[in-house]
Amino acid sequence: MDRLIYIAMSGAKHTLWQQASTAQNLANVTTTGYRAESNAFRALPVSGEGTKTRAFVVDSTTGADLSPGVIQHTGRELDVAVQGKGWLAVQAADGTEAYTRNGSFQISANGVLQTRNGQNVMGDGGPISIPPDNDITVAKDGTVSAIPTGQTLTSVTAVGRIKLVNPPETDLVKGQDGLFRLKSGQPAPADANVALASNSLESSNVNMVDALVNMIAQARSFEMQTKLLTNAQNNDAKAGQLLNLNG
Repeated sequence: MDRLIYIAMSGAKHTLWQQASTAQNLANVTTTGYRAESNAFRALPVSGEGTKTRAFVVDSTTGADLSPGVIQHTGRELDVAVQGKGWLAVQAADGTEAYTRNGSFQISANGVLQTRNGQNVMGDGGPISIPPDNDITVAKDGTVSAIPTGQTLTSVTAVGRIKLVNPPETDLVKGQDGLFRLKSGQPAPADANVALASNSLESSNVNMVDALVNMIAQARSFEMQTKLLTNAQNNDAKAGQLLNLNG
């Protein structure tokens, strides 16, 4: 009885957590460069005296689906997409270096190149500053060039180079802010082989149909777990009745 109650109880709890991850994936179907979260269940025995009959179900987050999204041409100079494997380096809210595939950029009021979420884009020597009254272009290798507004391309001046990295996918972990970091906490080295597509953005890799199917399956799983708890309660009540009759 213990095993049934604990498995059903923890199974229902973690199914709700899985539903939350699926809902988050659905909410980010149109988010540029988003990587879908993936989850899995595993059994975990309870340790300690008198608990050999008990076992928990644990929601083991396996990480994120790192398969690429679709690159779409936007025609906007401040939009870039990573071609193939690789990441754009940005400065997270806590000041650490983190990585994203969202290449929708803007220039802050202080003239710093940022993502649309307000994160500074990292260059070889830190954040990239854009001179005032300049338009910019981003080359395939990440070089950011400034062109004085109204001038010809002969007036191009390189102002920095976006740091592009390509660490092993197994070394990456997704944070609560949606950014990726190395498990070691150290910055990844720049990789000259990572290439960008200008005037383009990468779509989310969430498959809406799969996410909706998962949501339905998880709802049915939660219903099954609650039914098991109800069955355990009924079995306990009937066992009590039998004991009373025998008494």
